[in-house]
Amino acid sequence: MSRETGRESARNTAHERDRLRVENLTTRFFTEEGQVNAVESVSFDVREDEILGIVGESGSGKSVTALSAIDLIESPGRVTGGEVWLREPDLAEEFRDRTPDAVDGDFVDLRQLPKGVRRSLRGPKFSMIFQDPMSSFNPSLTVGEQIAEAVEVQRRASANPRSTRSRTQGYGLGKLIVDTLVPGREYTSDASRERAIELLEQVGIPDPVERADEYPHQFSGGMLQRAMVAQALAGEPDVLFADEPTTALDVTIQAQILDLLRDIQQDRGMSVVLITHDLGVIARMCDRVGVMYAGEVVERGSLEDVFEQPTHPYTQGLLGSIPDVEDPAARLQPIEGNVPNLVDSEMPDRCYFADRCPKAMEACLERPHERPVDGDPDHTARCVLADGEYDPATALEDGYFEETADATDGAADRGDAATDGGAGDD
Repeated sequence: MSRETGRESARNTAHERDRLRVENLTTRFFTEEGQVNAVESVSFDVREDEILGIVGESGSGKSVTALSAIDLIESPGRVTGGEVWLREPDLAEEFRDRTPDAVDGDFVDLRQLPKGVRRSLRGPKFSMIFQDPMSSFNPSLTVGEQIAEAVEVQRRASANPRSTRSRTQGYGLGKLIVDTLVPGREYTSDASRERAIELLEQVGIPDPVERADEYPHQFSGGMLQRAMVAQALAGEPDVLFADEPTTALDVTIQAQILDLLRDIQQDRGMSVVLITHDLGVIARMCDRVGVMYAGEVVERGSLEDVFEQPTHPYTQGLLGSIPDVEDPAARLQPIEGNVPNLVDSEMPDRCYFADRCPKAMEACLERPHERPVDGDPDHTARCVLADGEYDPATALEDGYFEETADATDGAADRGDAATDGGAGDD
């Protein structure tokens, strides 16, 4: 069997294991400053029993991508395009005749389903560990009560899944007031509270019975992050999004949280999407990687491909910013500049990384498309270097983009002056 045939066979097997496929997902925020292009035609797939890493600088669109995939974008944001295909045979069969365009075999496009159906999938199919547990937990309720509420929501919904009239979704402010004021009535059942204690124990919190009655401020940062993991597991999800789960934790606690996520993923057979800016976390945890910059996935592939054969200069820059443990005296090579402003009127019609790229060429002045690296469709980069070489003869001169910006600003100033002069003549 040839190398190409073997690669094709491996790729088909991998796609058969897809649990989630995100295609051309696009999210905009409509603000007073203008339209913000937070996520730009992002595509990735999540396979069974794997950890997919999404890495990039702050402001690259990582968290918004995750929130968009599970339909948690709030105003003034809106998912404006793309598809989110979930492998769920029962759901596909339910909508095969009703919405045939939303079904492809065992997969169903969640973006084409009613909002109530999409909402019902959060918990049993998708869940999320949010970035800051201290702000995610309600400070006026005990940790145990909040986890028990998550368990209760899934318990009630399981009696009538995906129904917009299920008891869970019909539970509103009126019933909450009644349950709060009427003696003997509570939203959460004893079974849900017991399950909450079990979850706290599973994530390694000591004395879970006592800790369940404590408030968030009584937990340390690491303990509260464990409690956040417990809450995310309440619905026993198939896909877990973990958004910067080790932020603001010391190195020892970070390692414990990462080990916990890995153990839970293996024990439950979950798929995990791990969002982080830390390449060390990616190297330790992930099977495949997507590198994001300015709302786009600029490179993706297996962990080995991305770390051993980085192709996009941004990926190379991220790896060059990591200290070399084998040569501690080696100088770091930080990426110059900052992530661009994502306001639509300020986004250039070229490669978004070109003004920070040490290998910028004339070809980079056009918008790049995703290309396979060395013909491998499982390792791609949104860069002309994916299937070409750096050509010094066409390299852009140092200061090219500063000169272009100055010329543009000068033209704008002259236009404003002409407008003001014309107004004065009137």
